[in-house]
Amino acid sequence: MTFRYGPHADPVLAGFDLDVPAGDHLVIVGASGIGKSTLAALIAGVLRPQAGTVRVGGLPVAGASPAALADRRVLIPQEAYVFTGTVRENLTYLCPDLPDAAIDRAAARLGLAALLARLGGLDAHVRPVDLSAGERQQVALLRAWLSPAPLVILDEATCHLDPAAEARLEEAFADRPGTLVVVAHRVSSALRARRVLLLDGHTALLDSHPGLLARSAAYRELVGYGEQGATPVRSTPTPGRSAPLRAGSALPSSP
Repeated sequence: MTFRYGPHADPVLAGFDLDVPAGDHLVIVGASGIGKSTLAALIAGVLRPQAGTVRVGGLPVAGASPAALADRRVLIPQEAYVFTGTVRENLTYLCPDLPDAAIDRAAARLGLAALLARLGGLDAHVRPVDLSAGERQQVALLRAWLSPAPLVILDEATCHLDPAAEARLEEAFADRPGTLVVVAHRVSSALRARRVLLLDGHTALLDSHPGLLARSAAYRELVGYGEQGATPVRSTPTPGRSAPLRAGSALPSSP
């Protein structure tokens, strides 16, 4: 797949193929502006490539209806959407028949029960302007957890949260049934992933965190490994041999 923002612009992603198996936990890392959020938007169907096809759950995202896409994937960007209405309406508009008990269980699992209490409960009326950026993100993350979609895409969705909250939420989403793709806000997200995709503008490498540390000087520099002598905290390597990918776009397989 290839994508550029204008007919005469250099491609952000060019000739790039990637399969994301069902149940995978993939973290995308790279320098700011390298194309990580573009890749997330292409997977979600927000952007369309000039060449190539993106499929989610076997469905080509180009031309798919909003309802069909919502059944397969949910995307949480850096600035999450919260609308004026009740807390319950904000949390369940992707699954409007969800019982309150299921919401409460999910909030407890994500460590967000205190947030719901602070907002006044599920029947409380909220306005986006009255919430902090972190509160809006957490409402959106809980909404994503409750979504029926088997693929969750977090595009720096924890950027307004502290590292401890980010780790807690990412680990919870990794335990959620389905597939998780994370555009990393902090490179520590890579230590929690099964696989890591490194974009550097020229090539792309896909491997486990330890595998990239061994293979890539750019990745070692990104995580500060060479300077700090850091030890990987946690990683679950993917079985099998990883191979370099050409720089470009992604073709995720069905979650």
